[in-house]
Amino acid sequence: MEHSGNEAANIAYKVFTFDDKKSKGETLSVSIPEVLDPQYGMYVWPCAVVLAQYVWAHRDDLKGKTVLELGAGVSLPGVVAARCGADVILSDASDKPLCLQNCRRSCEANGLQGVSVLGLSWGEVSPELLMLPKLDVILGSDVFYDPEDFEDVLVTFVSLLRKNPRVQFWTTYQLRSSDWSIQMLLHKWKLNCVQVPLDHFDADESELAGSALPGRHSIQMMIISKKTEEVQEGPDYPAVGPPASSGDLQVESGMCVSACGQQRAALL
Repeated sequence: MEHSGNEAANIAYKVFTFDDKKSKGETLSVSIPEVLDPQYGMYVWPCAVVLAQYVWAHRDDLKGKTVLELGAGVSLPGVVAARCGADVILSDASDKPLCLQNCRRSCEANGLQGVSVLGLSWGEVSPELLMLPKLDVILGSDVFYDPEDFEDVLVTFVSLLRKNPRVQFWTTYQLRSSDWSIQMLLHKWKLNCVQVPLDHFDADESELAGSALPGRHSIQMMIISKKTEEVQEGPDYPAVGPPASSGDLQVESGMCVSACGQQRAALL
């Protein structure tokens, strides 16, 4: 991908290096291009590093799985998933061509040639959405940024559930306001939400992957899925990632659902 002189001058490449504290010597470095642009998706946000750390921690589960990243922007979590052996599809809003271009730029910077980039706008059941292959995991970092988008994000996920009833939505969000909540939306769309403590995947630090992120920002990790009683067991929908258990839940804050299915969802 060639860049004009002015465009190239505005691109800065940031390297993130993930390591395994339990298996010394195993590391992964990825290069992410950031662009000085007013569009939100053109640089790495704190939530993206935390989600990428979760992807790295579960890299063995993702090998050979099909992964879709929503609102990918600079695509750090999706790039890590692809580098770990997943079949990855990157997506961002269809009306943000610069973000889609940066998704491709991130793939190029990391030597990824088999990654698809699609324009998918949240809340729209488009032909591109309907034609997606069967998915195992959906990624989304800080997609719950604007309350006006909360239901559109979940509508997109629910639309994908129709074809992929066992798919999991791995997402991170930044605590910003006690007035923001998705509790009613989870109930409306019959979804479970499990909060994963950051120390379960070595993300409880202010500096991850050799970067200064997430800093002092309060980030939480959760897994959204179809309610257990709604999912039909079957060999075509293998489980990916850790099972939901009461030991993985925190009901005091954040977006989560207790093991018996009672919603305790709030963006705090």
